[in-house]
Amino acid sequence: MPSISESEFAGLLQTFTRESLHLETRDAYGTETELPYMAKWSRGEPDDLAWLADWCATLRAHTARGATVRRARIVSEPLSAYQRWSHSIAQPMVDAGEDIRWVPRRLVSSIGIPGNDFYLLDDHLAVFLIYTGDGLNASFETSTDPADLSLCRSAFEAVWKVAVPHREYQPV
Repeated sequence: MPSISESEFAGLLQTFTRESLHLETRDAYGTETELPYMAKWSRGEPDDLAWLADWCATLRAHTARGATVRRARIVSEPLSAYQRWSHSIAQPMVDAGEDIRWVPRRLVSSIGIPGNDFYLLDDHLAVFLIYTGDGLNASFETSTDPADLSLCRSAFEAVWKVAVPHREYQPV
């Protein structure tokens, strides 16, 4: 699968035309952007979430033109510290138009899921997010193979059927 750079990936998230699907399957991540804010949260320090402003503006622009942005997070319960933090900062993204849903891992035992988190953009491009064991991003691998696109679509929709909307999900 061809790899793309982080900046190329960021560009794709700005330019899809009708739909972005994102499936997250890990209990913890370690993105360079998020780690300092999660550390503040773990110390009980306030966060005005200003660092999310650009992403929320992008979400508002997508939804204003009629595109949909959906994210399903498969999580173990009780939630990891990362997922508790992630839940605590999700509302601004939901308010900006991203439909974020939570899926207890016990509900997906019989659903075939790709081995890596992914974005499916406009049903034409899958971007697989490859992580290290510590949750740091290692690479972005792309595919336009119809079998990969079909797998991502069917996995996402199957997970979505059992997902709980952010406003209704009560962290365990």
